[in-house]
Amino acid sequence: MTLMQRIEFWGERHHPAWMDVIRIALGLFLIAKGIQFINNYNVLMDLMPKWMSFSSFMMILVGHYIVGAHILGGVLITLGLLTRAACLMQIPILLGAVFFAGQSGNVLHPFSNLLTAIVVLLLLVYFLVASNGPWSLDAIHAGEEEKKR
Repeated sequence: MTLMQRIEFWGERHHPAWMDVIRIALGLFLIAKGIQFINNYNVLMDLMPKWMSFSSFMMILVGHYIVGAHILGGVLITLGLLTRAACLMQIPILLGAVFFAGQSGNVLHPFSNLLTAIVVLLLLVYFLVASNGPWSLDAIHAGEEEKKR
């Protein structure tokens, strides 16, 4: 059994049902952030530091990736479909958010961007390992497959 298979096995066996409520809330939060980024796209572009050597096309491409990954990944995480893949889509974005939010200097404010980014990143890593739980469409589909056998 490879390391990845052991991690998946452990995650599937040690996933409490109450964590599904947190998974659903995380997915809804990501969808809301994606919609917020759509409504304030210029602010999203301004958040990208000027010292990065991105062309304007690359910045637009990164901005669209952030919005699309938040909305699509949020929907997948909320429904419990392809949870690990959705978390993998989000982790690079949140790593960038942790790095860039830490430079803004508002760490001590309540609900600062850095604190929010760290909590969301930790939850994404948890669900990457533990995957979805019993309240997910993947679990429902797997249960139907077992009944057919």
